[in-house]
Amino acid sequence: VMCDQTMCIPGERLCSSEQYQAGRGTYVRHGSVFATLAGRVERRKESGDNLLLIHVQSVHSQQLVPEIGAIVICKITQLSSSYAKCKILSVRGSYLNTSFRGMIRKEDVRSTNRDKVEIYKSFRPGDVVVAKVLSLGDASCYLLSTAENELGVVIALSENGDAMIPLSHDQMQCPKSLIKENRKVARPQSDYLSF
Repeated sequence: VMCDQTMCIPGERLCSSEQYQAGRGTYVRHGSVFATLAGRVERRKESGDNLLLIHVQSVHSQQLVPEIGAIVICKITQLSSSYAKCKILSVRGSYLNTSFRGMIRKEDVRSTNRDKVEIYKSFRPGDVVVAKVLSLGDASCYLLSTAENELGVVIALSENGDAMIPLSHDQMQCPKSLIKENRKVARPQSDYLSF
């Protein structure tokens, strides 16, 4: 769990080594943790450790870019009868500094009965979706797929703003109003949801 993010320069004292364990981009000297590079200071709790871990992410580190076959987490922004447009937020479990645009075409929503897919019965604007990058598409967006059972909608809100509960591979339900809505629901996979 992230608890702080600030900027630092090389040689800057970050904290006491009694409070934090030195991680990537840091070193310990005379009971203090110092930065070895310029970047963003990140403090997080590591499972099983008593001390928080502190590390520095370089300001010069390369931007993560979606590549073919990568699992991404995206948010649906717009629907048409033949595709859903989305904003890619995470690649392989790592948040992006800048988002990329993606598109899930009607024929890439599921692997069976592709000709019967209706986009508005699969996604809604605001849905959070786990998808796979099919191709780099054109210069404006990546082509994505949810055609595997593990891919699809993982978070959806009802019209009231309540988090919906998956009922089956194609339906979710509002826990308060009990209204059911159609979605292309992802089978839960903790590997894809570490964001």
